[in-house]
Amino acid sequence: MKKLLFVAVAAAGLSMGVAHAEDFQPKAKGDLIVHLRLTEVAPDKDAAILTSAGAATGLKAHVGNDVMPTLGFTYFLSDKIAVEAILGTTQHSIRAQGPGTDVLTHKTWVLPPVVTLQYHPLPAARVSPYVGAGINYMLFYGGKDKNGFKVKVDDGFGYALQAGVDVAVKGPWSLNADVKKVWFDTDAKINGGALKAKVNLDPIVASVGLSRKF
Repeated sequence: MKKLLFVAVAAAGLSMGVAHAEDFQPKAKGDLIVHLRLTEVAPDKDAAILTSAGAATGLKAHVGNDVMPTLGFTYFLSDKIAVEAILGTTQHSIRAQGPGTDVLTHKTWVLPPVVTLQYHPLPAARVSPYVGAGINYMLFYGGKDKNGFKVKVDDGFGYALQAGVDVAVKGPWSLNADVKKVWFDTDAKINGGALKAKVNLDPIVASVGLSRKF
């Protein structure tokens, strides 16, 4: 995520240095902006692995990060109010970790569509920040069990907060940096429920990319 944010800052600085002499199109009601981004999904923390009776095992479930390209679509309901939907999928490894233990138990793809309602206070500015809030649905698919473990992760709904900035470059083109904090809890069952974990994924979804207004 630090690398993505560094790229966003550098790109924004470059665009401001180049774009001052170029025209740009302010945001307005009825605009559709399509974002092509590079996105990192970084789960927040590990979860304790318990027995079926609820006893501690001394192990934790660790869900790894992933970086993938994503698409975003922002439609302006008014000059300052917009709705955004993002599409993309990432793959994550689930490991059982503890003293002397670090075992890959499962790899799964996640489809985490997020829909947010946004407020853009400066739609006519070249550097146009925004904030938003919304919901998401985590759909786990294509899972592969590893090293003799059988893992089932439940799908479900969560909610999200968002902050970002569009930096106009020329005409309909702009650079975008966007960060979402998603709150999502899921239940993971291991080996038919012999072991279980309440996983608070709560990922940070950090993106940078190029946008075009239609």
